Amino acid sequence: QLRLVESGGGLVQPGGSLKLSCSASGFPLDDFVIGWFRQAPGKEREGVSCLGPDGNTFYKDSVKGRFTISRDNAKNTGYLQMNSLKPEDAAVYYCAAEGRATIQYMCTNPVTEYDVWGQGTQVTVSS
Repeated sequence: QLRLVESGGGLVQPGGSLKLSCSASGFPLDDFVIGWFRQAPGKEREGVSCLGPDGNTFYKDSVKGRFTISRDNAKNTGYLQMNSLKPEDAAVYYCAAEGRATIQYMCTNPVTEYDVWGQGTQVTVSS
């Protein structure tokens, strides 16, 4: 069974940091594009960052310089390090994995039925 499980969300003050994890099971994550998406209440899901098997990355403009996507192949886990968090970053964050998309396509098409989706983790940014 292909599965992704996110963790690491929580409540953080503006300017703070969180590191989200996306643990994969049932398939080798390093063969897939990893995507991080978010959805705030009343808003559409949006692509935040994507990482290809070749190490190429894509970031939404508003998170460039603040967020870093990575993976640990030995742990079969992807990560999203989020620094300098802003209230507008608050959302449910999801990770997904796809074997046949480019990072540009995946991050700009957030509602596509990708191979595997996680259940989401809540990020709240508030003082």
